[in-house]
Amino acid sequence: MSDFQMRRVRRVRRAENDERRASRASAGPWLAARCSVIAAGVIAWAMILFGAAAVLAEEPDLTVKVDVKLVNVFVTVTDAHGAPVASLEKENFVLKEDGKEQRIAIFSRESALPLSIILAVDTSLSTKKDLPLELVSARKFAHTIVRSQDGLALYKFSEEVSELVPFTSDLKKIDAGIDRIRNGSATALYDAVFLGAQALSRRQGRKVMVVITDGGDTVSQVDYKEALRAAQESEAIIYSIIIVPIEADAGRDTGGEHALIQISADTGGKYYYAMSSAQIDEAFRKISDELRTQYLLAYYPSQRYSDSQFRQLRVDLTNPPPGGPFQAHHRAGYYTRKGTF
Repeated sequence: MSDFQMRRVRRVRRAENDERRASRASAGPWLAARCSVIAAGVIAWAMILFGAAAVLAEEPDLTVKVDVKLVNVFVTVTDAHGAPVASLEKENFVLKEDGKEQRIAIFSRESALPLSIILAVDTSLSTKKDLPLELVSARKFAHTIVRSQDGLALYKFSEEVSELVPFTSDLKKIDAGIDRIRNGSATALYDAVFLGAQALSRRQGRKVMVVITDGGDTVSQVDYKEALRAAQESEAIIYSIIIVPIEADAGRDTGGEHALIQISADTGGKYYYAMSSAQIDEAFRKISDELRTQYLLAYYPSQRYSDSQFRQLRVDLTNPPPGGPFQAHHRAGYYTRKGTF
């Protein structure tokens, strides 16, 4: 490259550098102004957010938390003879949560609502003599209660819990499952209630568990409280048929019987003692009649004043028709949070 060409390249480069310096110099004030605007905007937004937080902090009562989840309460009403009462209206019920009256948003008679039923049969050695009679009655019950829109699941429990038939309305499958029931050894009663409640929690509509047992529990992995909570969380109604071969038998587990009675009461169900096939049949008949005459009371809870996870429910009757006194059976309450087991 000649000297002339070299000098020309240097002049072009100097001119380009001078142009870039001039450009940066002229852009300086604009960039500064732009940064000022952005900073002012950030400060303004910070002041707005800080002010809003201050207002909320000064006036915490402006926001009221209300649980809008619909709560379902299935109620069975019986007369002085224990017979179901099916003629009541919405105006005959007063529903309270934690002592505060609630407005009943939905009222209906639930004779047609689909049923999900778990039939749980104790097959431990202590029930060996009576098991054939229990199975005959269980078969009759299934044929009486199950309709096409219902589902019945068959469980047996001894040292472990087994599902013999999943939820179905096919009576042939249910009969075949009953035919497969054999005796075991120990008794996992609370495990049966717990696992049955978990299965029912995934079902829609009315959820029922009928437990046929002598009331003892010897090998369960969960305890009474866990079984009861699982049943309450799933909205399952527990009916207990307690088999007592000899009323004064020294080997009876009265503690287990009382636990079953309490679980039944707290879930809105009932318990029945049976010492013969006729009494087992009668217990199943009464359960069937009650399930056909239930009422549904549903409500959206109003403002709560308690921090307890468990909400107590109470249903009273007002201005009932003649034929009383009447008694309302329903679950004792519900949990606002699921338990961890």
